[in-house]
Amino acid sequence: MVTFLHTDEGTDESAWAGGGLAVLPELPLGPQELAAMKFLVLAAHPDDETLGAGGLLARLQTVGAEVDVLLFTAGEASHPGSTTVSREVLAAIRLAEFEAALECLGLKDRWRYHGLPDSGLAEHAGDITRCIAEAAAGLAGPAGRLAIVAPYRADGHGDHDALGAAAAAVAADGGYALLEYPIWYWHWAVPEHPDWQSWVRLPLEPGEQSVKARTLQEHTSQTRPLSPHPGDEVLLDESFLRHFSRPFETFAWTAPQEFPAGQQDATATGKAPRTSKEAQRIFDHVHSREADPWHYTTSWYERRKRALTVAALPEEHYASGLEIGCSIGTLTADLAARCTNLLAVDASGAALERAVERLAPFPGVAARQLTLPGEWPDGSYDLVVMSEVGYYFAAYELDVLLERIRESVVPGGTLLLCHWRHPISGWELDGERVHALARDRLAWPAAGVYRERDFLLETLTAPKASVPAH
Repeated sequence: MVTFLHTDEGTDESAWAGGGLAVLPELPLGPQELAAMKFLVLAAHPDDETLGAGGLLARLQTVGAEVDVLLFTAGEASHPGSTTVSREVLAAIRLAEFEAALECLGLKDRWRYHGLPDSGLAEHAGDITRCIAEAAAGLAGPAGRLAIVAPYRADGHGDHDALGAAAAAVAADGGYALLEYPIWYWHWAVPEHPDWQSWVRLPLEPGEQSVKARTLQEHTSQTRPLSPHPGDEVLLDESFLRHFSRPFETFAWTAPQEFPAGQQDATATGKAPRTSKEAQRIFDHVHSREADPWHYTTSWYERRKRALTVAALPEEHYASGLEIGCSIGTLTADLAARCTNLLAVDASGAALERAVERLAPFPGVAARQLTLPGEWPDGSYDLVVMSEVGYYFAAYELDVLLERIRESVVPGGTLLLCHWRHPISGWELDGERVHALARDRLAWPAAGVYRERDFLLETLTAPKASVPAH
């Protein structure tokens, strides 16, 4: 357990500024996605919501997203040594500050106060979990997409940790997205600490930074001394507040899940996860209506992503390549120059017809309709490419697919993965989980990783000597 005092010197913001936070991948939610979601924001104490997520809340107001806020304590224990202000009076002050802050964020009358004791949330974990679950279900409705915004579950403050853990449990059970905001973490942790390196950042517009700064000024009892008397010193001094004046906010991000953990069978959810067989039917229908439904040939985003994908290959040339999910063959054509022989497969016959036409000029390229992982091609490969297709398998299918890849890639061969980082509606997996499962299942060293807001590109190298399966 982390032990610290707010009076400790703490980690200076200059250390964090040089530690790599500014190059974390962006939160993969654009304005339209934010507007389509509903948000349940949790605060252990007044000011948590502003410090950790004030910029996010300003953006949600701008895009018109529906937001509810739950406040669990009045923060009455912030100045335990005060001889001038009682806990009861401080509670009233801080609740008034909270109300003013939410009005500044455009959330007047969108909050509820639960009146639990400051520094005592761990003793009410069961009640808190039930409260969050009921509020989340009520806000999301029967088919709504919801994100819970909560303190980081390992923030180091007992109340933050308890509330964050409850929020994480509810999010996992309900399949909700989860955005965990750190507060005291920036004070006691150091850039060498591993937690933050898997987080995401939300770049803030100047107007959003301004709203956050104005909102923070409403929490006067925390940002200024209560009085000149001992015990009334400022709680959040200037050095601490510098962590929250960055041009971005940082979150531990968990994407929403169509099929929550522990509920991935038809009995629990009323529907089973989609599989590769269903993907075949869906994409045959899509490709029968449009020649290029995802604008692979005209979109700069797609053309740029293909260029980055090919550039990420660690070897100049490959003897035998396999592309899983080739669609209409646009990436296949780019890969052809790097492979003596290349097999492109797809489950959709309609897509493959167009791929065959596009790939006719490349004598070393063959295209076959296969529904993986069941119909796996024979042969060995020194390159396997899986781009924008991993989430169209059920989790158990992806596990089998990865084992087929392990068996088929020669020692020292390359596996390239590239996937959309945004939530994938209607499917069990998303891009981040596909890559995480591949890393865990194969345990192959990474040759390179590239992330931006929209996609994740990663290359793994099969070991020279065989490695036992997990």
